Amino acid sequence: MTTVAYEFDVIAWAQEQAALLRSGRFDLLDIEHIADEIEDVGKSEKRELKSRMAILLTHLLKWQYQPSFRGNSWQRTINVQRKDILSCIRDIPSLKPEFRNPDWWESVWADSLYQATKETGFKYEVFPECCPWSFDQIMDMDFWPSHE
Repeated sequence: MTTVAYEFDVIAWAQEQAALLRSGRFDLLDIEHIADEIEDVGKSEKRELKSRMAILLTHLLKWQYQPSFRGNSWQRTINVQRKDILSCIRDIPSLKPEFRNPDWWESVWADSLYQATKETGFKYEVFPECCPWSFDQIMDMDFWPSHE
């Protein structure tokens, strides 16, 4: 039995669980919550990847549809997100399959459209229904979509 309740203070609980592990007191571990926390680490990494991709796509949309507002700030955001996405998948290769998951892309695109409509004031209909760029284009440091 642990002395710190998981529901009361998760940080104190985690520190206690780590100390129990290090001391070999496996009989006192809160196995169920440890398993939940381990699964949540993966979920957190997936959320970060999705968030970064949505930010990147939002800014690519803004870049394409608002050429008069293009500036260093947008360019910097696009480049930082590209680099950080590459860093995420380099550090955690098991995230790569997300890029082949149509449901993941649909969700990312929906987030991007929502944010782009909020930030530009444009209606959803202005933007493509699904992402018009390939993954390689999105991640290409030399790719800057133009408004046609």
